[in-house]
Amino acid sequence: MDELEVTETIRIPLTEIDIKAVRSQGAGGQNVNKVSTAIHLRFDIRNSPSLPDRVRAKLLGSGDQRISGDGVLNIKAQESRSQDRNRQAALRRLADIVRSATLKKKPRIPTRPGKRAKKKRLDAKSRRGDLKKSRQRVRDD
Repeated sequence: MDELEVTETIRIPLTEIDIKAVRSQGAGGQNVNKVSTAIHLRFDIRNSPSLPDRVRAKLLGSGDQRISGDGVLNIKAQESRSQDRNRQAALRRLADIVRSATLKKKPRIPTRPGKRAKKKRLDAKSRRGDLKKSRQRVRDD
């Protein structure tokens, strides 16, 4: 595998992706202390020739906290005890993030509530008001 297939049209060569093995955090005993199983993945969105301009702009403007100010996407995978499984998980997450930027958002069509919904809402407000009124002190006149 020499490239990551995101969609049918978008393929990212693995040479554009910086993958580094580091030691995992947390519990795990001797395995965690000795073996570098966690994966740090870095992908430079801004300088990647394999991304279309529209996808690049959407990713950079997404406000995702994993994307640095330089336009570098950082992903850390350490769920598994296996370095290879963490590597696959990190690449899968990268593909999911880029794939989500290719989707076009369906425009919202504003609608008005119908007569029955309006009546139901007003009836509920009236019932609530009556309930609150019944809690007030009784006044002797």
